[in-house]
Amino acid sequence: MVRQSDVPTVLLTRPAPQSQRFAAQLAAALGPIPMLISPLMQAKYLQPALPDRPYRAVILTSLTGVVAAKRISATGQALPHLAFCVGDRTAEEARLAGFDAVSAKGNAGALIEKIRSLCKTGPLLHLHGEHSAGDIAQTLSAGGLETDSAVVYIQIPCPLAPEAKTLLQRHAPVILPMFSPRSAKLLANELPSDTHSPLLIAAISTAAADACAPLRATQIVIARSPDAENMLHAVAELFSLSSNA
Repeated sequence: MVRQSDVPTVLLTRPAPQSQRFAAQLAAALGPIPMLISPLMQAKYLQPALPDRPYRAVILTSLTGVVAAKRISATGQALPHLAFCVGDRTAEEARLAGFDAVSAKGNAGALIEKIRSLCKTGPLLHLHGEHSAGDIAQTLSAGGLETDSAVVYIQIPCPLAPEAKTLLQRHAPVILPMFSPRSAKLLANELPSDTHSPLLIAAISTAAADACAPLRATQIVIARSPDAENMLHAVAELFSLSSNA
C-alpha cells in the first residue's frame, strides 16, 4: 500500500496558460491528484513587420503561436485565413481565433508532409518562437514550396518557485511532464543541488527525453505520440509505476 507521503506530485513547468490547461486535463483524467505549477518560461509577444506578400497560408506550431497570430491580426496586418497546425489542440485554438485550420496530428515532420500534400504553391508564412524545432520554412522552401518565417514571440526563462524547490527537496516522487528539450534544459539549470525527490519524467519526444539526461531521472516514459492526450497517458503510467514500486 502506498503511503500518503509517497504519493507523487506533478510539477508543471510550462508557461502558465498551458500548465493550467494541462492541469485541468490531468484532474479530469486522473481525479484529484497533487499538482504544482511553476512555469520555467513566460511568453513575450513581438510585433514584427511582416513582408507584404500574398501568403496562401500561415503555419502554426504552438498555442503561443496562435495567440501571437491573433495579436498580429489585431494590429491590422492581414494574415491568410488558412492555417496549417502541428496538432489538434493548436488547430482547435486557431479555429477559435478565426482561422480555417488543418491539423497534422503530429510533429514537425508530419506537418511538413501534410502541407506538401495539400498545398502545391506558396508563399507560406511560419509564425513561431525564437526557439523552433524542425526547420519547417527551410525544409519546405528547399522542396520548392516557398515559405517565409517570422519570430513572433520569445520565451523568457523564469526561476523555479520556492514551493517547487521545497517540493524537490523532499523524498516523495515528483512527476515532471517535459514538453520540449528546452524545458528540460531550463529545469536542469534550476534544479536545487539538494534535490532528494525521485524524478519521474513524462517526455513528449525522444529529443525531450534525451535533454533530461542531466536530471538523472529515476524513470522516463516517452509519449507514444507528441500530443497532450498521449502525455496524459504517460503521466498516468508513471503514477501506476510509482504505486506498484
